[in-house]
Amino acid sequence: MTALLEVRDLRAGYGPIDVLHGIDLSVHEGEVVVVLGANGAGKTTTIRAVSGTVQRHGEVTFAGKSIVHAAPDAIVHGGIAQVPQGRGTFVDLTVEDNLRVGAYVRRDDPSADIERWFEVFPRLRERSSQKAGSLSGGEQQMLAIARALMSRPKLLLCDEPSLGLAPIIVQEMFRTLARLNTEEGTAILLVEQNANLAMDIAHRAYLLETGSIVATGDAKEMLDNDAIRKAYLGY
Repeated sequence: MTALLEVRDLRAGYGPIDVLHGIDLSVHEGEVVVVLGANGAGKTTTIRAVSGTVQRHGEVTFAGKSIVHAAPDAIVHGGIAQVPQGRGTFVDLTVEDNLRVGAYVRRDDPSADIERWFEVFPRLRERSSQKAGSLSGGEQQMLAIARALMSRPKLLLCDEPSLGLAPIIVQEMFRTLARLNTEEGTAILLVEQNANLAMDIAHRAYLLETGSIVATGDAKEMLDNDAIRKAYLGY
């Protein structure tokens, strides 16, 4: 597989403090990669560093081009979309208007894609004229994912998509992410604390500890590793 995203010696943080200490990772075309780690390990900072929303140093290459100095909007134009932690929907806009905002980088009529994601997420169609702030947490997460996909990204960044959601909604959401990957070929970089569900849909995984990568490998092989399971998966 061809490397779509390449990160080398990435350092990122807030103000004078680095949270990431020279990490290396990659995502290949059509691949799901999960980053696991405890709270404070630097998972969210990793996602933000790729999307250009925190200060960063090192090498970040996407589709063969360096994006380490690119602004966030240029990164979206280039084919990366982010589903932020906490959903980040525009609560005073309707569901449909949120989707139209997600298509702002496009010059064509986004109506066909809106219909497409309404088919994938039928509850969004039912609530298309409601303000996003009136949706349940699960519905807002569906909207956040659909809105990110409106830009037709090659790589989808997902930051803790299961956070605060009921287990049945989480399972449905992970099935949807798996379908997006297998049917659409969308590559996904996923940060998630629900390690078991994340590893079920992932091809590869990285384990992050206090800003450094401590292990990486095939997701299924890592699930079979007793030490990794006990330390990161809780059984």
